Formats: sequence, structure tokens, C-alpha cells
Amino acid sequence: MNALIAVMQLLVAAAFVSIPTVRHRYGPTATAAAEAELTRQGVRTSVLAENKMRFDAGGHETAAPATVAAIMVMLAVLNLADAGPAHVLTWVFQSLVLLANVVIVHSMLTATKSVQAAFARKGDPELARIDVPALLKAAEDGFPKWTWTLATVRNVTVFGACGVVLLAPALG
Repeated sequence: MNALIAVMQLLVAAAFVSIPTVRHRYGPTATAAAEAELTRQGVRTSVLAENKMRFDAGGHETAAPATVAAIMVMLAVLNLADAGPAHVLTWVFQSLVLLANVVIVHSMLTATKSVQAAFARKGDPELARIDVPALLKAAEDGFPKWTWTLATVRNVTVFGACGVVLLAPALG
């Protein structure tokens, strides 16, 4: 059972580094596409940086997933070694990863509304006139078409692996 749990944790680790890897490779292209859309809309391209909107793998877009991946690898090693705290740590961290992935999916599904709300809170007339759906679509188009398939596979992997890990003790 520990080997199954460890494999699931390694799959979660790989899933968590997949998107930052793609963002690192294609993020500059997505940023350029977003900036071109802002130019088309007659908006300063610097509003992205000023409002900490990134499409690359900088900052927390890499640090958070890398941390999750490192924790999952550590847990996989502990489970393979059948170390004492492995089961408790697995239950705690796997539950947190599951909840974090719910937040990630929610943020993906509500990105347009979130960006519009963030811009509205600033009270900046220039931000208020940005066509956010067009901006985000332009950035999305800067990534390969398979990126959304990868995101879906990533989420299915994380949810499925977390489910297996959390249910495994009850099953066997």
C-alpha cells in the first residue's frame, strides 16, 4: 500500500511542476500577446507589471508549486521507507493539496471576474476600460493549444491521486 501511495504522491509532484514549466517556456509569448492586446485597446502595457499580472513562471507561480512538489516527494520517500510519521503527514499534506487544488480550479474558472474586480477596486479609469476577457484570451492564445489539455490532465491527476491516497488506508 505504501508503494501505491508513494507513486500517487510522485504523480502529484509531477503535476504541480507541469504548469510552471509550461509558463516558463511560453509565458513571455503570452505576455507579449497580452501587451499587444492592451496596445490595441489603447492602454499602457505597463499596467500588467503595475498590477502584478504575470503569465510567466515568476514569483509564487513557481515557488508554490515547487514547494508542493518537494513536499510530495518527501512524503513519497517517507512512505516508501515506512517511516513513523509518514501516515499522519500524508493525511495532513495530501488533504491540504486537495484543498489547494480546489482553490486553483476555482481561480481558473473565475479568472475574468477576479481580474475585473481587482481592476475595479483600484479605481483607475484606465483599468476600468480594459476589455478583460479579450486581454485574457490574448494571453491564453500565447500558450500552445495543448496547454488547456495539460491543465485538465493535471487537475484530474491531482484530484484522483489525492483521492486514492486519502482512501487507501480504508481500502486496504
